[in-house]
Amino acid sequence: MTTTTAADFLPADRDIDSLRSAAASCQGCGLYRHATQTVFGDGPDDAKLLVVGEQPGDKEDTAGEPFVGPAGSLLGRALTEAGIDRREAYVTNAVKHFKFVLPERGKRRIHQKPSRTEVVACRPWLVAEVSTLRPDLVLCLGATAAQAVLGTSFRITRQRGQLLEWDSDEAGEIADPPAVLATTHPASVLRARDEDRKRAYADLVDDLRVAAQALTG
Repeated sequence: MTTTTAADFLPADRDIDSLRSAAASCQGCGLYRHATQTVFGDGPDDAKLLVVGEQPGDKEDTAGEPFVGPAGSLLGRALTEAGIDRREAYVTNAVKHFKFVLPERGKRRIHQKPSRTEVVACRPWLVAEVSTLRPDLVLCLGATAAQAVLGTSFRITRQRGQLLEWDSDEAGEIADPPAVLATTHPASVLRARDEDRKRAYADLVDDLRVAAQALTG
């Protein structure tokens, strides 16, 4: 039995516009059936920093743009505090469709973590984005994003805030793969208990400062 992945939908001629157009009709995993739309990456074609999150959330699924919800707002504030202009970064997600469950009450759809199978099925889009943009640094937000890039052995509790090399087996077709740095997802800061949130945000900014320093050489 042949398994369909995003690789079956990649265009022959690849730039960000052609990738975005092709991704709109991706059926590489079952998430497309219930999501409103594909949420592809967004940002300048010459971005030196490529930011990878887990997946679009409720607001992103509706808007069709990555990181436009509360976590995106916090990310923008943290990047600015660390000395990085978000407008110069390309932001995307490891999974391009919103995975959710419906609440028993209310209308807001509840985020559900994508499975490893779904992450792997969607990974060709991320590899294509990195290959096309050729950034200097890939910044992974959260364990799902980091493991999509670095493999399942990555542990964010041990390796966050460190400049790491993209393993040759994981890099695949990417020529001269960029450095990688992983930190916590801004959504986890928002979910932290009140007494822990300030420290969690400060730790995120500290990691982003490492990224800023790497970008400036």
